Amino acid sequence: MKKSFILIPVVLALASCGGQKTTIDHQIDKYATVTVPAPDLSGISENGKEVLNLYRFAAYEADKIYWKQYFGDKSLMDSLASPDIKEFAMINYGPWNRIDGKAFVEGYGERPAGVNFYPADITADEFAACGLPDKDSPYTLLRRGDDGSLKTVWYHDEYAAEIEKIASYLTAAADITIKPSVRNYLLKKVEALRTDDYYDADIAWLEMEDSKMDLVLGPNETNDDQFEGIKKSYGALVLLKDEGRSSLLGKYAALVPELQKELPCKEEYKVFNPGLNSDIFVCDALYYGGSYNAGIKEIAINLPYDERVQAERGTRTILLGNVIDAKFNSVINPVAELFLVEDSPNVTRNAFLTNLAFREMAHGLGIKETVTGNVPVEKALGSHALTWEEAKGNVVGAFLAANTFKYPDLELMVSRENVIATFVASLIRSQRFGAGEALGRGNIMVFNYLMKNGALSRNGSAKYVIDYDKTMQCLQDLSSTILRVQAEGDLATAEEFEKEYAALPEGAVEDMRIMSLESIPVDVKFNFQH
Repeated sequence: MKKSFILIPVVLALASCGGQKTTIDHQIDKYATVTVPAPDLSGISENGKEVLNLYRFAAYEADKIYWKQYFGDKSLMDSLASPDIKEFAMINYGPWNRIDGKAFVEGYGERPAGVNFYPADITADEFAACGLPDKDSPYTLLRRGDDGSLKTVWYHDEYAAEIEKIASYLTAAADITIKPSVRNYLLKKVEALRTDDYYDADIAWLEMEDSKMDLVLGPNETNDDQFEGIKKSYGALVLLKDEGRSSLLGKYAALVPELQKELPCKEEYKVFNPGLNSDIFVCDALYYGGSYNAGIKEIAINLPYDERVQAERGTRTILLGNVIDAKFNSVINPVAELFLVEDSPNVTRNAFLTNLAFREMAHGLGIKETVTGNVPVEKALGSHALTWEEAKGNVVGAFLAANTFKYPDLELMVSRENVIATFVASLIRSQRFGAGEALGRGNIMVFNYLMKNGALSRNGSAKYVIDYDKTMQCLQDLSSTILRVQAEGDLATAEEFEKEYAALPEGAVEDMRIMSLESIPVDVKFNFQH
């Protein structure tokens, strides 16, 4: 925000023979190149354009930090002899295929669960027994001292060189911007990067409502830490607000407190009170870097994750409009036409956008600490936490989106059938993400649950048929299960449920073969025009 899918063999520097594609060529083909046109900057002042350039320079440095966090020395991938393998390494930010975790570069084993956040030889027992006070911080690395014992190193110390470059760019942007809210945010962000204390910067970001441009930069996502599920990866997005679509979807944000009350779970599981000032923006992406650009590309975010900020101020959902359009055209709609013959007319771009908006809002709902012990959910569920959070966003979001008929004054763009059919189309294509990361596992769990409970079935042509009433019931029941597991920190149920539902479903391999034959990509890679 993450295996066994199709096991992809380790690929060495193989030459294409007789015009035939190598295995690596086929893997690269799964990522369709999308050219993102140069943005319309006609409403941006010359100062604003310079601020955008400084944002890009800062984002490049964040991308460098992410390479160090996920893999290590990027030059090892830059120096690969095969251009194809090098290109695939750039997509994956290292020698491991994001879909199955297997190495495709000679000399590397399977991807470590903790990538480069922890020593490669660390064990769960060693981490648990370690008494270091900062080991659970999202912003520390675990390293070994000269005597082999564990020690913690803060991000702002380990990445000081890159952070100081980022600070210089953001300070320069703060000096020339004409908007006080932007200046305040940038200076607070500089201080946060230097101290690994993001509270003030998060508040300042949410208060920055009057800027057409935005920069999301820093350690936000925990997807890459599959060892403990706590360490945050650096990412960066340079954004330009789509004011028309933002205004249209902004009505959804006012629903957040009401949506919390509508959750299908016990009252004690919704004691968290989300802030009243949440908002939704649609933005066009001008640059992707770090965790947001690795493998499967992010198309929507909901930040901040700090529950103090969420309670005090709320969250901001950002939908990446130009990238959403590209994925709908390249992936979602073709999948619907191929596999949902009877229901494909219900799959719409507006429903895709709406589902994403509610998915991201759902991440800010529910509970943040267990009802007994007040333990953070991510700590209670450990390495399973992110899988369940991904599933929560998708399932609770779809359930709430399909129920928005309760709010007729919103002038909604979609029907219940639009929401559900588009949700199912997205699930079908998401099987190709594999079970190697939380996003893929969460989607497979949901897909299998719908199939096993009769919400989805196959007709005589092996196409999928949706039972809309059963799907609504499944969304409600599964939402209830997810919210209970999180609220109670029920690790045993989480593990048991994943064992039953997180394996690639029967028929998925054939589905993926058909998608490949039809040249439907797994995801996209970007060619940004400036």
